[in-house]
Amino acid sequence: MKATYRIEQLSKVYGSGETTVHALRAIDVEVAQGAMVVLLGPSGSGKSTFLNILGGLDQASSGHVWFGDADLTQFDEGALTEYRRRSVGFVFQFYNLIPALTARENVALITEIAEAPMDPAEALAMVGLEARLDHFPSQMSGGEQQRVAIARAIAKRPDVLLCDEPTGALDSATGIRVLEAIDGINRTLGTTTLVITHNAVIANMADELLVFGDGRLVERRPNADRRPPKDLRW
Repeated sequence: MKATYRIEQLSKVYGSGETTVHALRAIDVEVAQGAMVVLLGPSGSGKSTFLNILGGLDQASSGHVWFGDADLTQFDEGALTEYRRRSVGFVFQFYNLIPALTARENVALITEIAEAPMDPAEALAMVGLEARLDHFPSQMSGGEQQRVAIARAIAKRPDVLLCDEPTGALDSATGIRVLEAIDGINRTLGTTTLVITHNAVIANMADELLVFGDGRLVERRPNADRRPPKDLRW
């Protein structure tokens, strides 16, 4: 199967001398095109650093990250900005919506700078919010706001969706609705999706599980029995 990412000896070091932190240590892994991958591990294990480098938000200290045939570690800041704009959708734990804009308008902010975007209403319908197009964030629940954030991320039709603790601020029932939206995007659009979580149960919705510890990839586990989020038990 074709790989979206090929990661070779990826390392990230912050600081120097006594303050040196080895955030990533010689990671070697491939991420298959269209896969749903869950990243698991304790705080400080390197998950977010790994995701940020793949998303072009941070740069490696050494090693290589191949996105298709392009080596992201050779990109300058301008090239990384273009890569993020064209190819990557981000979803974070906090929604980062603009309070004065409706759901439709929040999504439209992205579609205005994308080359071949979805209509905002189409993107919101994909996450089950077709009835909430003209509601403001203050009129929506936390789960609904996170689904607006997902719609905003996928409206530009990115190759990759990167999610950092997307259910971290939500209760389990609301989190399932958010995971259903992410799962649906992956299955419907074939968007390569990586999801960081502390919740091991969420690993059951993945095609593959990557477990991080102390900056290392300590386990890579394919999942032959991928389950839909509604079947998860938190």
